[in-house]
Amino acid sequence: MTTTEPWLRALADLLFRSHRLPPDQLTTVVDAALDGLGVTVTTYLVDAEQESLHPLPGPGRPAPLPLPIDTSLPGRAYTEVRVRAGQDGRLWVPVVDGTDRLGLLEMLLPPGLDPTDEAVHDGARLIAGLIGHLVASKAAYADVLHRTRRSRPMTVSAELLWQLLPPLTFATDTVVVSAILEPCYEVGGDAFDYSLNGPRTALAIMDGVGHGLPAVLTTSVALSALRAARRAGADLPDQATAVDAAIRAQWTDGRFVTGVLADLDTATGTLRYVNAGHPAPVVLRHGRAVRALAGGRRAPLGVSAGPTTVAEVRLEPGDRLLLHTDGVTEARNAAGEMFGLPRLADLAERHIRSGLPAPETLRRLNRAVAEHRGGASRDDETIVLVEWSGGATARAEP
Repeated sequence: MTTTEPWLRALADLLFRSHRLPPDQLTTVVDAALDGLGVTVTTYLVDAEQESLHPLPGPGRPAPLPLPIDTSLPGRAYTEVRVRAGQDGRLWVPVVDGTDRLGLLEMLLPPGLDPTDEAVHDGARLIAGLIGHLVASKAAYADVLHRTRRSRPMTVSAELLWQLLPPLTFATDTVVVSAILEPCYEVGGDAFDYSLNGPRTALAIMDGVGHGLPAVLTTSVALSALRAARRAGADLPDQATAVDAAIRAQWTDGRFVTGVLADLDTATGTLRYVNAGHPAPVVLRHGRAVRALAGGRRAPLGVSAGPTTVAEVRLEPGDRLLLHTDGVTEARNAAGEMFGLPRLADLAERHIRSGLPAPETLRRLNRAVAEHRGGASRDDETIVLVEWSGGATARAEP
């Protein structure tokens, strides 16, 4: 059997069953849809820290152990967003929602299906694509999907913040936006945002003063005010003014949010940005850091400020924009040495030159910061990578 027709029938069956699907029966429904092909599927979801792939529980079958991402063939399929064939009739198929990596399928194929056949790979990607959409949509009203992706409980502050954030990765034909946050179970005042409207991509990274729930509440108000202003058609200065007003209307204790608000025109490469007391974004070109964007400076959001100045720079096709919070570059090891911007830029350059997808570049940067720091993080660490490149979007797809 080498055609995709049986896979299409299974896809249609799964789609039909999905409309009233209770999330805790996802594995049962997938098995039923693929029964005619003789394929057995185990769905793995990546944990919040992106270290392991955890099996989604299913009735009547023993739960396998989690799969390590960094030291296994399934992990390679996940990191590279590529179908991988094992030597025992298994296929490992990435599960994405759009280009946001959610996990992996383990497919046990019957003797009639060749794990090296591209038609089989195509069919497997169809099923994995629908499962990715189902996981993303059903998570809004299913705790089982959240529990599977957690190795420990989340704090109240982290639970609140994660509900406000967009997916970690999004891509169009011309741009990829990817982000990562740590410590993912205790993250406080850091946040990011993006919005795509025609050729224009709105971007934001924020860092609320303080830690824990108070910092998250401040950042939540800032993020909501930003979105409300942006969706009403406000430009960058007016967006910043709206955030200022929202924070000052809620608190009088001097709290504030640092951040970068930006707008990228993917038709021309024009990047306009405002920097409110935040670390400067870095432009990466041809695998090298070529400049820090030091313009558009103003006081942190929530602090009384004069007129907001918008800086402008022209990017070249293929450029990357690296944004981060100070918790990344100021992470210290046992000797007190900071991780630093040069090290961050150097590692980003190496991973980009190796052709890794944007989310994998960030995952490895995050691991490098964690290894440098050693113990528990004392500050939030957020990195956002924006790639203005058609090649980057292709690398993010399965």
